[in-house]
Amino acid sequence: MIDHDTPLTIGSLLFEGIDQIDLTGPYEVFARLPNASVRIYGKTMAPVRDVRGLRLTPDATLAEAPQLDVLHVPGGAGQEDVMHDEAVLSWLRRQAGGAKAVFSVCTGALILGAAGLLRGRRATTYWSAFPLLSSFGAIPVDERVVRDGDWIFAAGVTAGIDGALRLAADLRGEETARAIQLMIQYAPEPPFDSGSPHTASAETVASVREKNAALIARRTETARAFAQRFGQDADGRQ
Repeated sequence: MIDHDTPLTIGSLLFEGIDQIDLTGPYEVFARLPNASVRIYGKTMAPVRDVRGLRLTPDATLAEAPQLDVLHVPGGAGQEDVMHDEAVLSWLRRQAGGAKAVFSVCTGALILGAAGLLRGRRATTYWSAFPLLSSFGAIPVDERVVRDGDWIFAAGVTAGIDGALRLAADLRGEETARAIQLMIQYAPEPPFDSGSPHTASAETVASVREKNAALIARRTETARAFAQRFGQDADGRQ
């Protein structure tokens, strides 16, 4: 835990095609941390749209960001373009190198992988992208929230809230995190046990895979290209 008198600087990456809950779910938690500032950084100041069309605006550019105490990397379908943007990847390497904690949500893990930051790390990501983690040298762990030292990885979308609460406890203590959970009344009671490929019906899993087949194929091809770049096969073997 970091002393409450020590200010915290938390920054989230914003990009076109982000999944807004990967960003806003954790933001809901981080914004309630005592003595902490939370800002959203984009490559430019231009507004972007999330994968479903919601307009989002950065607070500042990547170049204007100070060294962050917490680096938050969301995911979303737009992560494909970010993985090929060396300016963003260089920024992530610099920030991760000086941060007290790094937090990824969903396919934000693949962005970190493209920056060469996953090698040897225990990690998780969105369920359909989970098999791709090995391509980046990560150690895949099929759990909703995975910790590797000061790094925390949340699986898909809403798992970002769980991971953010875990990180809040690390940063400001468990009681603070418990209070935040109560403030946002985070006590999910989903109507269906269909939030994981392990519990959803085979028909539901197949349907979702079919609807996202093109994106899954693009992600797989990208992962293979990075595996070759890093000198390893798709199973993470060098």
